[in-house]
Amino acid sequence: MMAPSATPRRRDRPRTARRAVHLPTLAVLVVVWTMLYGEVSAGVLASGVLAALAVLLAFPMPPVDAALRPRPWACVRLLAGMAVDIVVASARVILQAFAFGRVPRSSVIRVPLRTESDLMLTGTAVALSVVPGSVLVEVRYATRTLFVHVLGAADAAAADAARADVLRLEERVVRAFGTREDIRSLEAAGGERGAR
Repeated sequence: MMAPSATPRRRDRPRTARRAVHLPTLAVLVVVWTMLYGEVSAGVLASGVLAALAVLLAFPMPPVDAALRPRPWACVRLLAGMAVDIVVASARVILQAFAFGRVPRSSVIRVPLRTESDLMLTGTAVALSVVPGSVLVEVRYATRTLFVHVLGAADAAAADAARADVLRLEERVVRAFGTREDIRSLEAAGGERGAR
């Protein structure tokens, strides 16, 4: 008679193997390999498959929850909001660049995000990096915290305003691409986490 713990272990092995050799990733790596060689032949394709398998088995990627739920209206709001942020931030940077006689002051602010999703954290960080005047200094996945260098944040009020801008951006990203659970998490946290 088998021990009860033997069954789950046997079931876990195929799942791990399937994650390690994800067929779409394998196909993309083979295409990249073929493009690097500049020709399509049986030898190039075979060596591409072998190289891709070696990479995927040697460096297995963690499972990514790709349960994105793009919402068209929220995506439009995200893009429109980012366009406004880029124009306003560009104007601020230009004004500070031509403010002769004054040295622009800046701050590094800490922004704890409200969602637990790695994808939403990454999406917020990528969207933030597009906005002029703010540079992403560090991302701490363990605490879901972004550290952002903000040009012109000379005092506590300006730092708080910049922090509020980042949290608004996070909300737009989550409402555009997040799962229902991500949105619930955002709404449950409200503004409390960002106020710390």
